[in-house]
Amino acid sequence: MTLTTVARLTSLTQGYGARRVIDCLDLTISTGVTGLLGPNGAGKTTLLRTLSTIAAPQSGTVELFGEPLRGERDVRRARRRIGYLPQDFGYYPNFSVRDFVQYCAWLREVPRRETHAAVRESIAAVALSDREDHKMKSLSGGMLRRAGIAAAIVGKPSLVLLDEPTVGLDPAQRLDFRELIRSLARDGSAVLLSTHLVEDVGAACDSVLVLRDGQIIHGGTPRDLALSASAGAPGDSPLERGYMTVLNGHAAGR
Repeated sequence: MTLTTVARLTSLTQGYGARRVIDCLDLTISTGVTGLLGPNGAGKTTLLRTLSTIAAPQSGTVELFGEPLRGERDVRRARRRIGYLPQDFGYYPNFSVRDFVQYCAWLREVPRRETHAAVRESIAAVALSDREDHKMKSLSGGMLRRAGIAAAIVGKPSLVLLDEPTVGLDPAQRLDFRELIRSLARDGSAVLLSTHLVEDVGAACDSVLVLRDGQIIHGGTPRDLALSASAGAPGDSPLERGYMTVLNGHAAGR
């Protein structure tokens, strides 16, 4: 499969006030599924917020879909092609699942003539068709997460950003989720999946990035990461041991 560059960050510096979270980062995201691993505080959520255009960079450039973001018009045009699921997302409690996903489609300016079918398709993709008339406040934690995933993928955006999307999903639902994001990649989307669940990365991702202290300290395929494991590294699988080796090696080198 030919990979297409969807996002490019050049010398990105990002943070909150005087606290720098990402420092002079260069990164390219292409079509397919990319896993983003890293400890708490590594900068994963900050990176996703920047790619989603919610947070403007402190310095450096963000290029999405081949165009640099120079102003509000560029940002608005890019947002039409981005689906984003934050770790904690807001919703109107009295909205039905269908209302919520339809509202998110409207925010992204999915064409009106396509909205009805797109909403039904994304709700079906997360197995919530039998709940589409239920109010959001009545859903369990796992169902809420699935509704959020439906909102992120409605209209088949070109770039899908998912922050801990499988929290609250049971094992069967996680298997369905993996197949869902693989199907998005087959349709030509770029998916960036931030997670602490290394096994999800191994099962669903074409490539994996390890982020620590606002820097990419490893990039490659899941197999590359597994082969990085040192003898005696902690972990219950080759991929976990490779991940821990990369993290511990970076910490030792600081």
